[in-house]
Amino acid sequence: MPHDGHNSPRILIVGAGFGGLCMAMQLKRAGIESFTIVEKADRIGGTWRDNIYPGAACDSPSFVYCFSFEQKTDWSRKWAPQPEILEYIEHCARKYDLHPHIRFGTELASARFDADAGTWRVRTTGGDELEAEILVNGTGQLNRPAFPTLEGLDDFAGVTFHSARWRHDVDLRGKRVAVIGNAASAIQFVPQIAPAVERLYVFQRSANWMLAKNDREYGARERWIFAHVPLAARLYRWWLWFGFESRFPVFRRNRFFSRVVTQYADRTMREHVSDPELQRALVPDYPIGGKRILISDDYYQTLTRDNVQVVTAAIDRIRGDGIVTRDGASYPVDVIILATGFESTSFLAPMHVEGLGGRSLTDAWEAGAEAYLGVTVAGFPNFFMLYGPNTNLGHNSILFMIECQVRYVMECVQALASRRLKSLDVRPQAMRAYNEWLNGILEATVWARTGKSWYKRADGRITNNWSGTTVEYWWRTRHVDWTAYREEPRAAESASPIAKVA
Repeated sequence: MPHDGHNSPRILIVGAGFGGLCMAMQLKRAGIESFTIVEKADRIGGTWRDNIYPGAACDSPSFVYCFSFEQKTDWSRKWAPQPEILEYIEHCARKYDLHPHIRFGTELASARFDADAGTWRVRTTGGDELEAEILVNGTGQLNRPAFPTLEGLDDFAGVTFHSARWRHDVDLRGKRVAVIGNAASAIQFVPQIAPAVERLYVFQRSANWMLAKNDREYGARERWIFAHVPLAARLYRWWLWFGFESRFPVFRRNRFFSRVVTQYADRTMREHVSDPELQRALVPDYPIGGKRILISDDYYQTLTRDNVQVVTAAIDRIRGDGIVTRDGASYPVDVIILATGFESTSFLAPMHVEGLGGRSLTDAWEAGAEAYLGVTVAGFPNFFMLYGPNTNLGHNSILFMIECQVRYVMECVQALASRRLKSLDVRPQAMRAYNEWLNGILEATVWARTGKSWYKRADGRITNNWSGTTVEYWWRTRHVDWTAYREEPRAAESASPIAKVA
Protein backbone atom coordinates (compact mmCIF):
# COMPACT_ATOMS: atom_id res chain seq x y z
CA MET A 1 0.00 0.00 0.00
CA PRO A 2 1.56 3.35 -0.97
CA HIS A 3 2.22 5.87 1.74
CA ASP A 4 0.70 9.27 1.06
CA GLY A 5 3.02 11.08 3.51
CA HIS A 6 0.42 13.66 4.52
CA ASN A 7 -2.86 13.43 6.44
CA SER A 8 -3.91 9.78 6.44
CA PRO A 9 -1.06 7.51 7.51
CA ARG A 10 -2.04 3.95 8.33
CA ILE A 11 0.58 3.46 11.05
CA LEU A 12 1.68 6.51 13.01
CA ILE A 13 4.98 6.27 14.89
CA VAL A 14 5.81 8.95 17.47
CA GLY A 15 9.49 9.77 17.79
CA ALA A 16 12.53 9.25 15.58
CA GLY A 17 14.90 7.86 18.18
CA PHE A 18 16.05 4.26 18.48
CA GLY A 19 12.56 2.94 19.27
CA GLY A 20 10.64 4.66 16.52
CA LEU A 21 13.31 3.97 13.91
CA CYS A 22 13.53 0.30 14.86
CA MET A 23 9.78 0.01 14.32
CA ALA A 24 10.06 1.73 10.96
CA MET A 25 13.00 -0.42 9.88
CA GLN A 26 11.11 -3.62 10.62
CA LEU A 27 8.06 -2.35 8.77
CA LYS A 28 10.29 -1.67 5.79
CA ARG A 29 11.84 -5.13 6.03
CA ALA A 30 8.32 -6.58 5.99
CA GLY A 31 7.46 -4.61 2.86
CA ILE A 32 5.10 -2.20 4.61
CA GLU A 33 5.31 1.39 3.41
CA SER A 34 2.08 2.73 4.95
CA PHE A 35 3.58 4.48 7.96
CA THR A 36 4.59 7.95 9.04
CA ILE A 37 6.99 9.00 11.80
CA VAL A 38 6.27 12.29 13.53
CA GLU A 39 9.26 13.94 15.16
CA LYS A 40 9.09 17.20 17.12
CA ALA A 41 12.72 18.13 16.40
CA ASP A 42 14.32 18.95 13.06
CA ARG A 43 16.43 15.79 12.84
CA ILE A 44 16.44 12.18 14.00
CA GLY A 45 18.33 10.71 16.95
CA GLY A 46 16.21 11.12 20.09
CA THR A 47 18.33 11.22 23.22
CA TRP A 48 21.52 10.97 21.15
CA ARG A 49 20.51 14.08 19.23
CA ASP A 50 19.70 16.02 22.40
CA ASN A 51 22.53 14.98 24.73
CA ILE A 52 25.60 16.63 23.26
CA TYR A 53 27.46 17.50 26.45
CA PRO A 54 31.25 16.98 26.53
CA GLY A 55 32.13 13.33 27.00
CA ALA A 56 28.63 12.01 26.20
CA ALA A 57 28.87 8.28 25.57
CA CYS A 58 26.90 5.09 25.97
CA ASP A 59 27.04 3.03 29.16
CA SER A 60 26.40 -0.19 27.24
CA PRO A 61 29.27 -1.54 25.09
CA SER A 62 29.17 -0.44 21.47
CA PHE A 63 28.67 -3.91 20.02
CA VAL A 64 25.44 -4.46 21.96
CA TYR A 65 24.25 -0.89 21.44
CA CYS A 66 23.17 -1.43 17.86
CA PHE A 67 20.46 -3.54 16.28
CA SER A 68 21.09 -7.26 15.91
CA PHE A 69 19.79 -7.12 12.34
CA GLU A 70 21.96 -4.09 11.52
CA GLN A 71 25.20 -4.85 13.32
CA LYS A 72 27.82 -2.12 13.18
CA THR A 73 31.32 -3.65 13.19
CA ASP A 74 33.56 -0.61 12.81
CA TRP A 75 33.06 1.02 16.20
CA SER A 76 36.09 3.09 17.17
CA ARG A 77 35.91 2.31 20.88
CA LYS A 78 34.54 -0.28 23.29
CA TRP A 79 32.12 2.36 24.60
CA ALA A 80 30.78 4.47 21.75
CA PRO A 81 30.83 8.28 22.03
CA GLN A 82 27.67 10.26 21.23
CA PRO A 83 28.68 11.46 17.72
CA GLU A 84 29.37 7.88 16.61
CA ILE A 85 26.04 6.62 17.96
CA LEU A 86 24.20 9.44 16.21
CA GLU A 87 26.02 8.62 12.97
CA TYR A 88 24.90 4.99 13.31
CA ILE A 89 21.29 6.11 13.77
CA GLU A 90 21.56 8.30 10.66
CA HIS A 91 23.10 5.40 8.74
CA CYS A 92 20.10 3.23 9.62
CA ALA A 93 17.68 5.91 8.42
CA ARG A 94 19.56 6.29 5.14
CA LYS A 95 19.89 2.58 4.47
CA TYR A 96 16.20 1.89 5.06
CA ASP A 97 15.12 5.08 3.27
CA LEU A 98 13.15 6.37 6.24
CA HIS A 99 13.40 10.12 5.70
CA PRO A 100 10.48 10.27 3.21
CA HIS A 101 8.30 8.85 6.00
CA ILE A 102 9.30 11.44 8.62
CA ARG A 103 7.45 14.65 9.40
CA PHE A 104 9.91 16.84 11.28
CA GLY A 105 8.87 19.72 13.49
CA THR A 106 5.67 17.87 14.37
CA GLU A 107 4.71 17.31 18.00
CA LEU A 108 1.54 15.51 19.03
CA ALA A 109 -0.83 17.32 21.36
CA SER A 110 -3.55 14.67 21.60
CA ALA A 111 -4.67 11.33 20.30
CA ARG A 112 -8.21 9.93 20.55
CA PHE A 113 -9.38 6.47 19.56
CA ASP A 114 -12.55 6.38 17.45
CA ALA A 115 -14.01 2.98 18.34
CA ASP A 116 -16.61 3.05 15.55
CA ALA A 117 -13.99 3.58 12.86
CA GLY A 118 -11.17 1.70 14.55
CA THR A 119 -9.00 4.74 14.02
CA TRP A 120 -6.74 6.97 16.08
CA ARG A 121 -7.50 10.65 15.48
CA VAL A 122 -4.46 12.71 16.27
CA ARG A 123 -3.93 16.43 16.60
CA THR A 124 -0.54 18.11 16.49
CA THR A 125 0.51 21.18 18.47
CA GLY A 126 0.45 23.03 15.16
CA GLY A 127 -3.24 22.23 14.68
CA ASP A 128 -2.89 19.54 12.00
CA GLU A 129 -5.16 16.50 12.19
CA LEU A 130 -3.87 13.02 11.38
CA GLU A 131 -5.50 9.59 11.29
CA ALA A 132 -4.04 6.13 11.73
CA GLU A 133 -5.34 2.66 12.42
CA ILE A 134 -2.28 1.93 14.55
CA LEU A 135 -0.47 4.29 16.92
CA VAL A 136 3.03 3.39 18.12
CA ASN A 137 4.73 5.55 20.71
CA GLY A 138 8.53 5.50 20.51
CA THR A 139 9.40 8.48 22.72
CA GLY A 140 10.82 6.29 25.48
CA GLN A 141 11.50 7.19 29.11
CA LEU A 142 14.37 9.68 28.91
CA ASN A 143 13.31 12.51 26.65
CA ARG A 144 12.08 15.28 29.00
CA PRO A 145 14.72 16.94 31.22
CA ALA A 146 13.80 17.21 34.89
CA PHE A 147 14.33 20.65 36.42
CA PRO A 148 14.68 20.93 40.20
CA THR A 149 12.57 23.23 42.31
CA LEU A 150 15.14 25.49 43.94
CA GLU A 151 14.33 28.79 45.61
CA GLY A 152 15.85 31.70 43.74
CA LEU A 153 16.93 29.76 40.66
CA ASP A 154 15.29 32.31 38.37
CA ASP A 155 17.16 35.10 40.16
CA PHE A 156 20.61 33.74 39.36
CA ALA A 157 22.56 36.41 37.47
CA GLY A 158 24.84 33.95 35.68
CA VAL A 159 24.11 31.29 33.09
CA THR A 160 21.99 28.23 33.85
CA PHE A 161 21.31 25.26 31.60
CA HIS A 162 20.45 21.56 31.79
CA SER A 163 23.08 19.03 30.76
CA ALA A 164 20.59 17.50 28.30
CA ARG A 165 20.38 20.90 26.58
CA TRP A 166 24.06 21.78 26.67
CA ARG A 167 25.05 25.35 25.83
CA HIS A 168 28.16 25.06 23.69
CA ASP A 169 28.03 28.82 23.20
CA VAL A 170 28.91 29.26 26.89
CA ASP A 171 32.68 29.37 27.38
CA LEU A 172 33.48 27.69 30.70
CA ARG A 173 37.18 28.49 30.65
CA GLY A 174 38.22 30.33 33.78
CA LYS A 175 34.66 30.28 35.17
CA ARG A 176 33.38 29.19 38.56
CA VAL A 177 30.94 26.39 37.81
CA ALA A 178 28.39 24.54 39.92
CA VAL A 179 27.12 21.13 38.80
CA ILE A 180 23.91 20.11 40.55
CA GLY A 181 23.67 16.33 40.30
CA ASN A 182 26.26 13.59 40.06
CA ALA A 183 24.75 10.67 38.17
CA ALA A 184 25.18 9.22 34.68
CA SER A 185 25.55 12.48 32.74
CA ALA A 186 27.62 14.35 35.32
CA ILE A 187 30.24 11.64 35.64
CA GLN A 188 30.86 11.97 31.91
CA PHE A 189 31.08 15.73 31.50
CA VAL A 190 32.63 16.71 34.86
CA PRO A 191 36.04 15.21 33.93
CA GLN A 192 35.87 17.02 30.59
CA ILE A 193 35.23 20.51 31.96
CA ALA A 194 37.23 20.34 35.20
CA PRO A 195 40.65 21.14 33.64
CA ALA A 196 39.28 24.29 31.98
CA VAL A 197 37.31 25.92 34.80
CA GLU A 198 38.67 28.01 37.64
CA ARG A 199 36.55 26.30 40.28
CA LEU A 200 34.11 23.41 40.07
CA TYR A 201 31.57 22.55 42.77
CA VAL A 202 29.77 19.22 42.43
CA PHE A 203 26.59 19.28 44.51
CA GLN A 204 25.91 15.68 45.44
CA ARG A 205 22.59 14.60 46.91
CA SER A 206 23.67 10.97 47.29
CA ALA A 207 26.72 9.00 46.21
CA ASN A 208 26.64 6.43 43.41
CA TRP A 209 28.11 2.99 43.13
CA MET A 210 30.63 3.10 40.31
CA LEU A 211 32.75 0.56 38.46
CA ALA A 212 35.74 1.03 36.20
CA LYS A 213 34.74 1.44 32.57
CA ASN A 214 37.98 0.10 31.09
CA ASP A 215 37.33 1.91 27.84
CA ARG A 216 39.79 1.63 24.98
CA GLU A 217 40.08 2.02 21.25
CA TYR A 218 39.66 -1.00 19.02
CA GLY A 219 42.87 -1.83 17.22
CA ALA A 220 43.20 -2.09 13.42
CA ARG A 221 43.46 -5.88 13.62
CA GLU A 222 40.31 -6.19 15.73
CA ARG A 223 38.36 -3.95 13.40
CA TRP A 224 39.53 -5.97 10.37
CA ILE A 225 38.37 -9.22 11.99
CA PHE A 226 34.99 -7.76 12.94
CA ALA A 227 34.49 -6.45 9.40
CA HIS A 228 35.58 -9.60 7.55
CA VAL A 229 34.56 -12.41 9.89
CA PRO A 230 30.85 -11.92 10.65
CA LEU A 231 30.78 -14.88 13.03
CA ALA A 232 33.52 -13.26 15.14
CA ALA A 233 31.52 -10.05 15.44
CA ARG A 234 28.38 -12.01 16.34
CA LEU A 235 30.16 -14.09 18.99
CA TYR A 236 31.78 -10.99 20.46
CA ARG A 237 28.37 -9.32 20.70
CA TRP A 238 26.89 -12.30 22.53
CA TRP A 239 29.91 -12.56 24.81
CA LEU A 240 29.44 -8.94 25.87
CA TRP A 241 25.68 -9.45 26.32
CA PHE A 242 26.25 -12.54 28.47
CA GLY A 243 28.83 -10.78 30.61
CA PHE A 244 26.38 -8.02 31.53
CA GLU A 245 23.47 -10.43 31.84
CA SER A 246 25.40 -12.40 34.45
CA ARG A 247 25.30 -9.36 36.75
CA PHE A 248 21.53 -9.56 37.19
CA PRO A 249 21.63 -11.54 40.49
CA VAL A 250 22.83 -8.30 42.13
CA PHE A 251 19.40 -6.78 41.50
CA ARG A 252 17.65 -9.80 42.99
CA ARG A 253 19.68 -9.15 46.15
CA ASN A 254 21.90 -12.23 45.85
CA ARG A 255 24.17 -11.84 48.86
CA PHE A 256 27.28 -13.40 47.33
CA PHE A 257 27.16 -11.41 44.08
CA SER A 258 26.23 -8.20 45.87
CA ARG A 259 29.11 -8.53 48.30
CA VAL A 260 31.63 -9.26 45.54
CA VAL A 261 30.54 -6.31 43.37
CA THR A 262 30.29 -3.96 46.39
CA GLN A 263 33.81 -4.79 47.50
CA TYR A 264 35.13 -4.31 43.99
CA ALA A 265 33.41 -0.93 43.60
CA ASP A 266 34.61 0.24 47.01
CA ARG A 267 38.18 -0.85 46.28
CA THR A 268 38.10 0.95 42.93
CA MET A 269 37.04 4.20 44.60
CA ARG A 270 39.71 3.99 47.32
CA GLU A 271 42.45 3.31 44.77
CA HIS A 272 41.84 6.78 43.32
CA VAL A 273 40.65 8.74 46.36
CA SER A 274 42.95 8.90 49.39
CA ASP A 275 41.28 11.68 51.40
CA PRO A 276 39.23 9.98 54.18
CA GLU A 277 36.58 12.72 54.22
CA LEU A 278 36.03 12.47 50.47
CA GLN A 279 35.98 8.68 50.70
CA ARG A 280 33.15 8.86 53.22
CA ALA A 281 31.21 11.21 50.96
CA LEU A 282 31.55 8.82 48.03
CA VAL A 283 30.22 5.69 49.79
CA PRO A 284 26.50 5.26 48.93
CA ASP A 285 23.94 4.71 51.68
CA TYR A 286 21.94 2.15 49.68
CA PRO A 287 22.72 -1.39 48.46
CA ILE A 288 24.54 -1.72 45.17
CA GLY A 289 22.18 -1.87 42.20
CA GLY A 290 19.48 0.16 43.94
CA LYS A 291 20.24 2.98 41.50
CA ARG A 292 21.99 2.76 38.16
CA ILE A 293 25.51 1.37 38.61
CA LEU A 294 27.71 3.95 36.91
CA ILE A 295 30.89 3.36 34.97
CA SER A 296 33.84 5.71 34.59
CA ASP A 297 37.61 5.69 34.24
CA ASP A 298 38.20 9.30 35.28
CA TYR A 299 35.44 10.63 37.55
CA TYR A 300 37.02 9.72 40.89
CA GLN A 301 40.37 11.10 39.75
CA THR A 302 38.69 14.36 38.77
CA LEU A 303 37.18 14.80 42.22
CA THR A 304 40.68 14.87 43.72
CA ARG A 305 41.78 17.88 41.65
CA ASP A 306 42.65 21.04 43.60
CA ASN A 307 39.99 23.07 41.78
CA VAL A 308 37.16 20.55 42.37
CA GLN A 309 35.03 20.25 45.51
CA VAL A 310 32.25 17.80 46.31
CA VAL A 311 29.47 19.48 48.29
CA THR A 312 27.18 17.12 50.20
CA ALA A 313 25.20 19.73 52.13
CA ALA A 314 21.69 20.23 50.77
CA ILE A 315 21.02 23.36 48.73
CA ASP A 316 18.99 25.96 50.62
CA ARG A 317 18.58 28.59 47.90
CA ILE A 318 20.11 30.22 44.85
CA ARG A 319 21.25 33.83 45.02
CA GLY A 320 22.15 36.16 42.22
CA ASP A 321 25.84 35.37 42.67
CA GLY A 322 25.76 31.72 43.64
CA ILE A 323 24.44 28.93 45.85
CA VAL A 324 23.79 28.80 49.59
CA THR A 325 23.55 25.44 51.36
CA ARG A 326 21.56 24.63 54.48
CA ASP A 327 24.69 24.66 56.65
CA GLY A 328 25.08 28.36 55.82
CA ALA A 329 27.99 28.02 53.39
CA SER A 330 28.06 30.13 50.22
CA TYR A 331 29.48 29.13 46.84
CA PRO A 332 29.91 32.02 44.39
CA VAL A 333 29.58 30.77 40.79
CA ASP A 334 29.24 32.09 37.28
CA VAL A 335 27.51 29.08 35.71
CA ILE A 336 25.06 26.49 37.06
CA ILE A 337 24.72 23.21 35.17
CA LEU A 338 21.70 21.10 36.08
CA ALA A 339 22.59 17.43 35.79
CA THR A 340 19.26 16.44 37.29
CA GLY A 341 18.13 13.72 34.90
CA PHE A 342 14.76 13.25 33.27
CA GLU A 343 11.07 13.10 34.06
CA SER A 344 11.17 9.36 33.66
CA THR A 345 7.90 8.32 35.30
CA SER A 346 5.52 10.64 33.39
CA PHE A 347 5.34 8.48 30.25
CA LEU A 348 3.97 10.15 27.09
CA ALA A 349 3.56 13.56 28.78
CA PRO A 350 2.59 16.14 27.69
CA MET A 351 0.62 14.30 24.99
CA HIS A 352 -3.04 13.68 25.92
CA VAL A 353 -4.23 10.21 24.95
CA GLU A 354 -7.86 9.07 25.08
CA GLY A 355 -8.98 5.48 24.66
CA LEU A 356 -12.35 3.77 24.84
CA GLY A 357 -15.16 5.76 26.40
CA GLY A 358 -13.05 8.93 26.36
CA ARG A 359 -10.91 7.70 29.24
CA SER A 360 -7.52 9.39 29.30
CA LEU A 361 -4.26 7.60 29.83
CA THR A 362 -3.54 10.09 32.61
CA ASP A 363 -6.59 8.84 34.51
CA ALA A 364 -5.74 5.21 33.76
CA TRP A 365 -2.28 5.78 35.19
CA GLU A 366 -3.33 7.81 38.19
CA ALA A 367 -1.70 5.28 40.54
CA GLY A 368 1.34 4.87 38.29
CA ALA A 369 2.07 3.90 34.70
CA GLU A 370 1.56 0.25 33.86
CA ALA A 371 1.05 -1.84 30.76
CA TYR A 372 0.93 -5.42 29.59
CA LEU A 373 4.53 -6.42 28.85
CA GLY A 374 5.22 -2.68 28.84
CA VAL A 375 3.65 -2.54 25.37
CA THR A 376 -0.17 -2.40 25.49
CA VAL A 377 -2.73 -0.81 27.83
CA ALA A 378 -6.27 -2.08 28.41
CA GLY A 379 -8.87 0.28 26.99
CA PHE A 380 -6.48 1.74 24.40
CA PRO A 381 -6.85 -0.48 21.30
CA ASN A 382 -4.28 -0.52 18.51
CA PHE A 383 -1.92 1.49 20.72
CA PHE A 384 1.59 0.19 21.34
CA MET A 385 4.55 1.51 23.32
CA LEU A 386 8.27 0.97 22.89
CA TYR A 387 10.42 1.34 26.01
CA GLY A 388 7.22 1.73 28.00
CA PRO A 389 6.49 1.13 31.70
CA ASN A 390 8.63 -1.51 33.44
CA THR A 391 10.91 -2.22 30.48
CA ASN A 392 14.01 -0.31 31.56
CA LEU A 393 17.17 -2.24 32.44
CA GLY A 394 19.83 -1.71 35.06
CA HIS A 395 22.33 -4.15 33.63
CA ASN A 396 22.22 -4.50 29.84
CA SER A 397 21.45 -2.82 26.52
CA ILE A 398 17.96 -1.35 26.15
CA LEU A 399 18.11 -2.04 22.41
CA PHE A 400 17.63 -5.73 23.17
CA MET A 401 14.34 -4.86 24.88
CA ILE A 402 13.27 -2.56 22.07
CA GLU A 403 13.85 -5.29 19.48
CA CYS A 404 11.71 -7.69 21.53
CA GLN A 405 8.92 -5.10 21.70
CA VAL A 406 9.06 -4.25 18.01
CA ARG A 407 8.90 -7.94 17.07
CA TYR A 408 5.84 -8.27 19.33
CA VAL A 409 4.15 -5.22 17.78
CA MET A 410 4.87 -6.52 14.30
CA GLU A 411 3.00 -9.72 15.14
CA CYS A 412 0.05 -7.61 16.26
CA VAL A 413 0.17 -5.59 13.04
CA GLN A 414 0.14 -8.82 11.06
CA ALA A 415 -2.89 -10.07 12.99
CA LEU A 416 -4.81 -6.83 12.46
CA ALA A 417 -4.26 -7.20 8.73
CA SER A 418 -4.64 -10.94 8.17
CA ARG A 419 -7.64 -11.36 10.51
CA ARG A 420 -9.34 -8.23 9.19
CA LEU A 421 -9.59 -6.77 12.68
CA LYS A 422 -10.87 -3.31 13.49
CA SER A 423 -9.18 -3.32 16.87
CA LEU A 424 -6.97 -5.30 19.20
CA ASP A 425 -7.21 -4.50 22.91
CA VAL A 426 -5.48 -6.22 25.81
CA ARG A 427 -8.00 -7.57 28.34
CA PRO A 428 -8.07 -5.72 31.69
CA GLN A 429 -7.80 -8.97 33.63
CA ALA A 430 -4.73 -10.01 31.64
CA MET A 431 -3.01 -6.70 32.27
CA ARG A 432 -3.99 -6.79 35.95
CA ALA A 433 -2.67 -10.33 36.45
CA TYR A 434 0.56 -9.50 34.66
CA ASN A 435 1.24 -6.40 36.76
CA GLU A 436 0.38 -8.16 40.03
CA TRP A 437 2.94 -10.81 39.13
CA LEU A 438 5.45 -8.16 38.05
CA ASN A 439 5.08 -6.01 41.16
CA GLY A 440 5.37 -9.06 43.40
CA ILE A 441 8.80 -9.79 41.94
CA LEU A 442 9.85 -6.13 41.99
CA GLU A 443 9.16 -6.00 45.72
CA ALA A 444 11.93 -8.53 46.21
CA THR A 445 14.50 -6.54 44.23
CA VAL A 446 17.13 -4.13 45.47
CA TRP A 447 15.19 -1.24 43.87
CA ALA A 448 12.39 -1.68 46.40
CA ARG A 449 14.95 -1.33 49.23
CA THR A 450 16.33 1.94 47.90
CA GLY A 451 14.94 5.43 48.50
CA LYS A 452 14.38 8.00 45.79
CA SER A 453 15.54 7.09 42.29
CA TRP A 454 14.44 7.69 38.71
CA TYR A 455 13.26 4.08 38.60
CA LYS A 456 10.25 4.84 40.79
CA ARG A 457 7.54 7.33 41.68
CA ALA A 458 7.55 9.47 44.80
CA ASP A 459 5.16 6.98 46.43
CA GLY A 460 7.70 4.20 45.95
CA ARG A 461 6.05 2.35 43.07
CA ILE A 462 8.60 1.05 40.60
CA THR A 463 7.25 2.04 37.18
CA ASN A 464 10.38 1.97 35.05
CA ASN A 465 12.32 -1.25 35.53
CA TRP A 466 11.77 -4.75 34.20
CA SER A 467 11.81 -7.32 36.98
CA GLY A 468 13.98 -9.99 35.40
CA THR A 469 16.67 -10.84 32.90
CA THR A 470 16.51 -9.95 29.23
CA VAL A 471 16.10 -13.66 28.49
CA GLU A 472 12.94 -13.69 30.59
CA TYR A 473 11.56 -10.71 28.69
CA TRP A 474 12.44 -12.24 25.33
CA TRP A 475 10.63 -15.43 26.33
CA ARG A 476 7.46 -13.57 27.31
CA THR A 477 7.40 -11.44 24.15
CA ARG A 478 8.56 -14.02 21.61
CA HIS A 479 4.94 -14.63 20.55
CA VAL A 480 1.65 -12.89 21.30
CA ASP A 481 -0.68 -14.74 23.66
CA TRP A 482 -3.95 -14.07 21.83
CA THR A 483 -6.05 -15.15 24.82
CA ALA A 484 -4.87 -11.95 26.52
CA TYR A 485 -6.49 -9.80 23.83
CA ARG A 486 -9.98 -8.85 22.80
CA GLU A 487 -10.38 -8.80 19.01
CA GLU A 488 -13.05 -6.84 17.17
CA PRO A 489 -13.49 -7.73 13.49
CA ARG A 490 -14.27 -5.25 10.79
CA ALA A 491 -17.63 -5.34 9.09
CA ALA A 492 -17.75 -8.03 6.40
CA GLU A 493 -18.16 -5.51 3.60
CA SER A 494 -15.30 -3.35 4.86
CA ALA A 495 -11.89 -4.07 3.45
CA SER A 496 -9.00 -3.85 5.89
CA PRO A 497 -7.12 -0.58 5.36
CA ILE A 498 -3.96 -2.06 6.82
CA ALA A 499 -1.36 -3.40 4.45
CA LYS A 500 -0.68 -7.08 4.91
CA VAL A 501 2.70 -8.17 6.13
CA ALA A 502 4.78 -9.74 3.42
